Amino acid sequence: MKSTIRTIIITVLLLTTITVNAASVSNEIAANLKQQDLPGAVWVLVQDQNKIELGSAGLKNASTQKAMQVSDRVHVGSVVKTFIALGVLHLVSEGRLGLDTPISQILPNIKLSNPWMATSPVTLRHLLDHTSGLEDARFWQVFSERAKPDSPLAEAFIGTDDLLRIRSRPGAHHSYSNMGYTLLGMVIESATGERYETYLDRELLGALNMRDSTFHFVSQQGPKADLRLAMGHFENGKTQAAVPIVLRPASQFTTTADDMSKFLRFLMSDGTINGRPFVASDLLRAMGKPVGTESKSAGLAVGYGLGMFWRDRLGVIAQCHGGTTVGFNAMFCIFPEHNKAFFVAMNGDNETADYTRLDALLIDALNLPNRTAVAKQDSLASSNDYLGYYVPSPNRMQKFALLDTFFGYLHVEKSSEGLILSSLQKDPFIAHAIAGNGLYRAVDRLEASHVFYTLADGTKRMGRGTQSYVLMPFWKLCLGWLSFIFGTLGTLLLLVNGLVRTVLSKWQARQATLIPFIAILALLLPVPFFLTQSFLAIGDITTASVLLMLVTGLLPIAMVIGVWQTLRQRSLSILSYLELAAMLSILQCCLLLAYWGLLPLRLWA
Repeated sequence: MKSTIRTIIITVLLLTTITVNAASVSNEIAANLKQQDLPGAVWVLVQDQNKIELGSAGLKNASTQKAMQVSDRVHVGSVVKTFIALGVLHLVSEGRLGLDTPISQILPNIKLSNPWMATSPVTLRHLLDHTSGLEDARFWQVFSERAKPDSPLAEAFIGTDDLLRIRSRPGAHHSYSNMGYTLLGMVIESATGERYETYLDRELLGALNMRDSTFHFVSQQGPKADLRLAMGHFENGKTQAAVPIVLRPASQFTTTADDMSKFLRFLMSDGTINGRPFVASDLLRAMGKPVGTESKSAGLAVGYGLGMFWRDRLGVIAQCHGGTTVGFNAMFCIFPEHNKAFFVAMNGDNETADYTRLDALLIDALNLPNRTAVAKQDSLASSNDYLGYYVPSPNRMQKFALLDTFFGYLHVEKSSEGLILSSLQKDPFIAHAIAGNGLYRAVDRLEASHVFYTLADGTKRMGRGTQSYVLMPFWKLCLGWLSFIFGTLGTLLLLVNGLVRTVLSKWQARQATLIPFIAILALLLPVPFFLTQSFLAIGDITTASVLLMLVTGLLPIAMVIGVWQTLRQRSLSILSYLELAAMLSILQCCLLLAYWGLLPLRLWA
């Protein structure tokens, strides 16, 4: 009798503690949403396979002020990649696909431009690990009002000749690619003979009993509007309904917090469902662990593998995946060794918000044991070999290659504490040496976060799991910076000079700088059109984008005309020499932009 009473008391106390903890988490998240101007959130805490805590806070729709409910559905963006990967691994476990099978054998109609084809063809594993060498995406594949939810996936690869260009040796470097996961959708369709959405809804979501989730497109508007789907939001509570995207296998998925709890528990299982094998346990355990990259070979454990990140952040190490899509942001992490996990989704895509604060709240609520950071060593003499400027190689999007090279660098310098890494975008941080083989740990991490290594040809590289860098001579960066500086100064000189001439009515019929001045002013023509069109149409051929192509294409031509007219003059004044220098400065900058594929600027290419 006493034993029974004690059991009842303990059970009541535990349930009370869980309720208090859940209420505390809910209050903290609600306060955080309000502080960061985010509308609402749903989440789940998996404390073990049999205990979950669901929660919601904030608003489902800022326009109607309707409260978010635990059962409401949300979009999760790139979180779908883990589902896509799991579907592929299910087919691999059944023997219908092979991880090391070249994609050219599975999708013979997809022509990859791979300079390493003879020795390193792109395989299924490379697509799953984001190590294929493909770039991330083009504007028109992500931002387009012409996208349809039922278009054949192959239409995502109808574009320029360099769309499927492999930019680094397959398997060597991680480079996040939405195009790669869209190809995986096509792989599933090739292996099953049906649309990937239909197959995965039935075979994957059906097996996991995720009845409130789907790979098919779901929106808050239209004839098939889902009333349970939360509305998406941007800054200041601006609502945004869901829209179809071209690369839908990489970013299209609708779910609930409860369904995600089932998914998270499966990821931490042995891969069986009701005693029947669904995904081979060795494949399930390999998710999140990088394989074969140069950084991994050099000793770095963090990275990406088979649809998940191996993350070292916020004082914990976990297998995670985040996602952002129109009006939504989501994240999940699993801690298999503790049988714990969390998922959170916000119906707000706010560029100023710090979503890691919500992650931290949920991690704290899981009561994970503390881990000790790997001890640092004294600064090593060999660290002198790692100093300098490192630029992304490869970078994610080809359109941003120039900007990433000259403005996305990491500067590495030595201090008494270790190495100081700095960039234009983030505050400097210190990385401590933890071994004599080039491994370093950032001060806010538990394990090695960066690795420095030298290739056989003498090339020095740095890896941080999800991004690779190459050491670039400082003088090359200086040339790029000087090109931008002189181009900007030349533009300002011609612009100011032209405005003064206009105000004073001192333009002459054959003024050499008249056409260049008009060409510079013309750069402003697309601005009002971009401001009046939806940002979702950035990748479409619109009045704004066509004008942008025309004015950027005419700019160097106008400079050539201006230089030619100036040189035809019999005598030049000091001002004429300055104007000539300005036009030549702009022209050389135009040549640099053209070399990197940015002139003329075509957003739809």
